[in-house]
Amino acid sequence: MASEVKSTFDFQKYVISTDLLNKTVKIEETGEEFKVKVKNLSWSRKNQIVAKYVKWSTDGISSFNTEGYMREILKEIIVDAPWGKTTETFLISIDGRLGSALEKIVPIAFEDSTIPEDKKKESNGT
Repeated sequence: MASEVKSTFDFQKYVISTDLLNKTVKIEETGEEFKVKVKNLSWSRKNQIVAKYVKWSTDGISSFNTEGYMREILKEIIVDAPWGKTTETFLISIDGRLGSALEKIVPIAFEDSTIPEDKKKESNGT
């Protein structure tokens, strides 16, 4: 006889917030800073983007297009920035100084569970 188990698990605390986050981006070479507003990226959406940039050879060897992943994520998450909408045209027009600064707000594609939480935060620019 199966008994009904009442769950106390609250899945709502794991649902991503729709609140925008303010991130400060700093260009290391010049010391300039500016703010952007970013949206949270769901686990599923991030995985869809990662999967798009993983390629498999006929030998079963995988490669990852980091540059494509970075561009796609930046277009997806930045909702307000000094340059307006973050587009492909904008991203291919910027130099390495601004590009490197923006990379710091991109979620890590392949998280290693052995990386301490404080190191993950540092690498995400938070």
